[in-house]
Amino acid sequence: MSNLAVAKIGIVTVSDRASRGEYEDQGGPAIQGYLSEILTSEWKPVTRIIPDELSTITETLKELCDQKQCCLVVTTGGTGPAKRDITPEATLAVAEKEMPGFGELMRKVSLEKVATAILSRQTAVIRGGTLIVNLPGQPKAIQECLDAVFPAIPYCIDLLEGPFLKTNEERLVAFRPKKK
Repeated sequence: MSNLAVAKIGIVTVSDRASRGEYEDQGGPAIQGYLSEILTSEWKPVTRIIPDELSTITETLKELCDQKQCCLVVTTGGTGPAKRDITPEATLAVAEKEMPGFGELMRKVSLEKVATAILSRQTAVIRGGTLIVNLPGQPKAIQECLDAVFPAIPYCIDLLEGPFLKTNEERLVAFRPKKK
């Protein structure tokens, strides 16, 4: 993947009801809106709305990482304790490396807002040249979690030899080590 390439970013909503058209997806559009506000470099969303089915989630993640070559895949939904909430399990099933700091920081930030954040099971992993990050389903929680972890995402993508992601520094400054 060239550092000058247009960044492809997968946005996956995991929801039985939204995938059947019974519920309007709010998580996917919230992620896309956030990325449009934060990123100043060229990027292209690759969106999916899928049911809470382990095989569907794992196949979708593999497709976005391996075939579509997204540098980043962000999921929303399926991170709670309910029986059908299996996004973290599907994410771990396709992982080559776990990135536990993302989930730890997202829960820490969310716990400052709501006591039930301890029930959230967000995680992040690496598959090939792709960072996959699981987010909660609520738009407000999505923004809070992305505000917490996004400063590290562009540098993580750099380390994976992906495209160079530039941020709107008036809104969010990406961390990159100073060059010597």
